Amino acid sequence: MGYISILTLIYILHLIIRVDAMAHGVREINQNDVGFDENYVVTWGQNNVLKLNQGKEVQLSMDQSSGSGFESKSHYNSGFFQLRIKLPQKDSSGIVTAFYLTSKGDSHDEIDFEFLGNKQGKLVTIQTNVFTSGKGNREQKITPWFDPTEDFHTYEILWNPYQIVLYVDKIPIRVFKNNTSGGMKYPSKPMQVVVSLWNGESWATDGGKAKINWSNGPFKANFQGFNNYACVPNSGCESYSKLSDSDQKAYENVRQKYMIYDYCSDRARFHVPPSECKWNQ
Repeated sequence: MGYISILTLIYILHLIIRVDAMAHGVREINQNDVGFDENYVVTWGQNNVLKLNQGKEVQLSMDQSSGSGFESKSHYNSGFFQLRIKLPQKDSSGIVTAFYLTSKGDSHDEIDFEFLGNKQGKLVTIQTNVFTSGKGNREQKITPWFDPTEDFHTYEILWNPYQIVLYVDKIPIRVFKNNTSGGMKYPSKPMQVVVSLWNGESWATDGGKAKINWSNGPFKANFQGFNNYACVPNSGCESYSKLSDSDQKAYENVRQKYMIYDYCSDRARFHVPPSECKWNQ
């Protein structure tokens, strides 16, 4: 009886800690990775997809004949989505590695991570974007504080009724708030997770001036961590309505030190900043 009581107490303490963590904006991640086939399916470039470590890791490659990609089996109305990614090495000019949510179609919603390859010796650019009803043009770009080609790093998308937050290694790099009450549009359609490695040399590096050096191919990107978490009642995900104080400070630090482009500040494109900009600083 005493043994059972101790176990019960430990379980209750775990629940208290979990609820408290969620209340303070801490995201709880299941570290026991599921296999690729449980949540995802290869959609194109099948000959350029390699499953490793009993399906716990996938390698996409791209050569002159094709890139490759996969997507989630499920659609989600909101959730928390993560992948650990190791990007292509060497001169990756013109190569785009993408991890995003999309509803597809002409009037689609979408939330993007795009990793834009660069010349050897220069860091990859991390570009994010948000589409609502088929309208994007909300690009932000940062230069990472690490080399994302040397090892795996964790990239996460939180999407709930209150806000979208994109994270790199647990650090928020972008916030897009839901202000539909003020007339702003916000992604609301069911979306899938899509991942791809593809040829973006017409625009991705130096505005398209730097082309793909195929002598460095095939280009390879590796992925781990195929867990996805739909927002369900009482999970903490749906109630995460603003950044914690520590996350807010980290977010401001990224914007100050590592952001190299923000559409909200581009007066050549937008003489008047888009209306959502004032809500997402």
